[in-house]
Amino acid sequence: ARAVRARSLSSDIRDTEDHLPELVLSADADAFADLRARALAPLRALPDATARRLEETLRAWLLHQGRRDEVAAALFIHPQTVRYRMSQLRELFPDLASPQRVLELTLAVGLRGG
Repeated sequence: ARAVRARSLSSDIRDTEDHLPELVLSADADAFADLRARALAPLRALPDATARRLEETLRAWLLHQGRRDEVAAALFIHPQTVRYRMSQLRELFPDLASPQRVLELTLAVGLRGG
């Protein structure tokens, strides 16, 4: 079953062990889409360009574990811009320090929903 799911993701997959995160997240595509929609719901009230920019910042912030200079370098923006965007994100996600929220957001922005 794992190999069949892997083939549905990409015909280039040779070893499913190398793609476990993608396989787990794709095991129930509807649940993943629901998680993504719920986790990122606060961004839906914003203009599309702003939401995309904040989602990109959130993804980098999670990936770099909040290290502002690394986030800035990854996004090619000034660290002060990261600070400003993160203040916006903290207003939208007041529980951003919660391990459960971090897990949900990491899953939601880690792979783009299909």
